[in-house]
Amino acid sequence: MPLIVFIFILSLLIVVHEWGHFITARKCGVKVEQFALGFGPKLFGWVYDGTEFCLCAIPLGGFVKMAGDERDKCSGSSDEYFAKSAGKRALIILMGPVVNLILAYVCFWFVFMIGYVDMDLSSQKVPPVVGEILEHSPAQQAGLKMGDRILSINGQPIEHWSQLQDLISNSTANRLSLTLERSKHEISVSITPEESNQQDIFGRMHKKRLIGVKQVPIKDAKDIVITRYGFFGSFIKAGEELANITIKTYEALYEMAIGARSPKEAMGIIGMFFVIKFALTIGFSFVLHIVGIISASLAIFNLLPVIPLDGGHLFLIGLEKIRGKALSLKTDQFISKAGFTMIIMLALFVFYSDFERIGLIDKIREVIHV
Repeated sequence: MPLIVFIFILSLLIVVHEWGHFITARKCGVKVEQFALGFGPKLFGWVYDGTEFCLCAIPLGGFVKMAGDERDKCSGSSDEYFAKSAGKRALIILMGPVVNLILAYVCFWFVFMIGYVDMDLSSQKVPPVVGEILEHSPAQQAGLKMGDRILSINGQPIEHWSQLQDLISNSTANRLSLTLERSKHEISVSITPEESNQQDIFGRMHKKRLIGVKQVPIKDAKDIVITRYGFFGSFIKAGEELANITIKTYEALYEMAIGARSPKEAMGIIGMFFVIKFALTIGFSFVLHIVGIISASLAIFNLLPVIPLDGGHLFLIGLEKIRGKALSLKTDQFISKAGFTMIIMLALFVFYSDFERIGLIDKIREVIHV
C-alpha cells in the first residue's frame, strides 16, 4: 500500500507540473505534440485534440513535447515554441513550477482547515509519568515503579514526556540523577542509561540512550491537540507555511553551496518514499502536508538556473531579452549538455545519499569486505 500511494502521489505531482506547461503552451498557440508521464519505453498512449498522451515505463518524471522546441529543427510554423515571443516562452516555462506552488498552497489550506495533530502541544499534555517498566532495564534496576512522576534529571525540571526522552537520549554522563514523585513524596535515584538500537523512519538502526520506561497510554482524546484555523484563517496560514518552506529551502541550498551544511541532507525519491510511508502511519492530514512540502520543493528545485531545469530555460530567455537576441546555437547546445551532465551527477549523488540514509551502502560495504 505505501508503494502504491507513493507512486500515485509522485504521478500526481508530475502531471500537475507538466499540465502547467501544457495548458499554457496551448493558450499561447503552441502545438503540443506529446504529454508523457514517465521516461523510457512507451507502455501505451492515445491521441486527443492533436496531442499524444502516453505512459512510459520509468515513472520518475515526465515531459511535454512542443512543436519546434529545438531551435535547429524549427520549420518556421507559427504554432512552434521558438516562433513565440520571449515573454510567452517564459510564461510557458514558468507555469510548471507555479502550478506546483498552487497545489502546495491548496494542500496546506486543507490541512489547516481539517485540522492536524500538533505534535509539540500534544507532547506537552502527556505528563512524565511512568506507565511501564521493561524487564531487566536500568529503570527496573534503579527501583523505579509504575506511577512514578519524573520531576527532574540532573537538576533540570521535566514538564512533559518528550522533554524526558530528549534529555535521556542526548545525555552524555555515565549516571543520571532522577528526582521522582511517589505517593506525594519526593525521592532521588541514580540510573545508568543503556544504549539500544532504534529504527528511524528510513529503516536504519541508530544507537540511542534509554532507561527502559514507557509513558502512560493516552486514553482520552482530549490529550491529543488538533489545531484548526477555519476557512479564512487557513487561507492566511497556508500562505505563511508556503513562504516559510520556500525560505527555508533556499536557505538550505545556499548553506549547502557554501559548505555550511552537508549536501547529503538533500533527499531524493527513495527518501521521499520512506517519508510518505511514515506519514501514512500518522494520518491523512499529515500525508497531505507532506504532499504540499514535496510539491513546493519540486517547484523550488525546478526554478534553479540550470539547464535542463525550468529555471535554466528562464535564465537563457532572460539573457536573450537583455542581449536582444538568443545565444548562438553552438553555445546553447554546449550549455544544455553541461547542465544536463550536472543534473545527472546531482541525481547520482542524491541516489547515493538516499541509499546511505537507508543503510544500503553499509550493507554493500559489509558484503564487499566479506
